[in-house]
Amino acid sequence: MIIKSIELKNFRNYEDLNIKFDSGTNILYGDNAQGKTNILESAYVSGTTKSHKGSKDKEMIRFEENESHIRTLVEKKEKQYQIDIHLKKNKAKGIAVNKIPIKKASELFGILNMVFFSPEDLNIIKNGPSERRRFLDSEICQLDKIYLSDLSNYNKILLQRNKLLKDIVFKPDLRDTLPVWDMQLVEYGKKVIKRRRQFIEQLNEIVFGIHKNISGNKEELILKYEPNIDEAFFEDELNRVKEKDLKYTQTSVGPHRDDISFFIGNIDIRKFGSQGQQRTSALSLKLSEIELVKQTINDTPVLLLDDVLSELDSNRQNFLLNSIHDIQTIITCTGLDEFVKNRFQIDKVFHVVSGKVFEKTEM
Repeated sequence: MIIKSIELKNFRNYEDLNIKFDSGTNILYGDNAQGKTNILESAYVSGTTKSHKGSKDKEMIRFEENESHIRTLVEKKEKQYQIDIHLKKNKAKGIAVNKIPIKKASELFGILNMVFFSPEDLNIIKNGPSERRRFLDSEICQLDKIYLSDLSNYNKILLQRNKLLKDIVFKPDLRDTLPVWDMQLVEYGKKVIKRRRQFIEQLNEIVFGIHKNISGNKEELILKYEPNIDEAFFEDELNRVKEKDLKYTQTSVGPHRDDISFFIGNIDIRKFGSQGQQRTSALSLKLSEIELVKQTINDTPVLLLDDVLSELDSNRQNFLLNSIHDIQTIITCTGLDEFVKNRFQIDKVFHVVSGKVFEKTEM
């Protein structure tokens, strides 16, 4: 699977851009705040309909413009796909695949599989549980449309239930309607918990060997899924905490409070690991993600590396670069020195300056 080209109109700081990528390694280099990450963001939006930063549609539209267009050409198993995303300031986005509009964003998932790796991901282990849940959801949603639907339904019902809990304060009679939402919350919540558990099991089979290699056979990494509540007890627990939920007007149990822990031996490196251990584990996690996508879709994802190399020491840099030789990679960085020094295979180089992209023909 490769991205052949991306065309942007009024996206972030790009008025007009058409960039063609190589099927191997593509480098986007330039000073900070020139627009390198914006190109990766547009690719991510093309595959998932959302920004990896969590930005709203209107925030991705160029200043003083009302709409923006992203056109991405994808080649997958000898088939070509044209993905058009039309962002609008005050309306829902428009999405078309091969010029045919689609009604649900879920119809887009699975056409373009990507693994996005940014410096923030290196802190996934030491940061809060919401980031680890986001990692779980973003990856499973790309691979499993049923999970995407179940998660979407769960989140909608959770919002409705929380709104109802607040409304009951002023209209106590509404309490009689709470069991309707509880029943649906449990139905979809159980499915979310079950699929997350399965995903962590699959990931563990891969991450163990990768981390052992990166650490020079010194460390063995195990991921542990920490569901807030086991699916078998979800309904009973929701009933048990009902008065508490009514008092604090929010849902206190469910997969929206799940987490993942990371163990090296008996040490929970989330709490007691060194920064080096946490970063190596985060790198192992991302490389495992790539391998899991390969196994699931029987194809390679596109890897988007956003200024990650500058955050890694030379050993981790080399391991990462040696692990991605067989997939299309788009890398942003401020300079080319590391690539030249390591004699790393580079297929295309682009210099990004103030929303303009210049292809370099000579290194």
